[in-house]
Amino acid sequence: MLLKNKIALVTGASRGIGRGIALSLAKEGCSVIISDIDEVELKNVEREISLLGVRVLLIKCDVSQKDQVNEMMQKVQEIFGKLDILVNNAGIYPHKSFEEITEGDWDRVISVNLKSIFLCSQEALKIMPNGGRIINISSIASFVGFNGLTHYCASKGALNSMIRALALEVASRKITVNAIAPGVIETPGAHNPDKNLENQTISMIPLARMGQVEDIAWAVVFLASDLSSYITGQTIIVDGGWTLR
Repeated sequence: MLLKNKIALVTGASRGIGRGIALSLAKEGCSVIISDIDEVELKNVEREISLLGVRVLLIKCDVSQKDQVNEMMQKVQEIFGKLDILVNNAGIYPHKSFEEITEGDWDRVISVNLKSIFLCSQEALKIMPNGGRIINISSIASFVGFNGLTHYCASKGALNSMIRALALEVASRKITVNAIAPGVIETPGAHNPDKNLENQTISMIPLARMGQVEDIAWAVVFLASDLSSYITGQTIIVDGGWTLR
């Protein structure tokens, strides 16, 4: 097991990519703290992880709220004593044309997708030992534009810049900070019942298939392990080649 005896926290873990990351970390021997605002779905993930024979802790948390993040990290410290791996996965992507985006829409996306990275990372560093890992889920939307997602693209582009600066600041502690930028991943939230549109999407991907949750989850496992100890400040694109065109 690559991550035996490690403690990991995954935000936005109730479904999709976050759920897949939490399960993959658990399969590699991690004790896993799963966090989300959806406690009902989170309990299902908690049950799945417990069947793998590792410790699991469920914490309901809105990661855009400082007080809730602080309480979550305090609980992690009380129960586990440390945090080796932080996976900042929580994010939202509400489609809306630029002219229709309100100030509230903008602030919400930036708070959940970017401010939460600041809040969670800052608190995690207080209980993270030397050699820890901070892994952030970005998006290919930080490299290419998408209609109706200006606020989302901006939040992910800022995230890519933020990790480079943070990686420099924590390098003396041998803590690495990286991001993964998924392409089109087949999740319940991204499912399109229109087969013609799905086929059009696949035609744009050189590897000719939709990405699977596991494609992202195993990239996270790699960055969380000692196999990636010399990689920091990088955004790794996992998109089947979409951004090569």
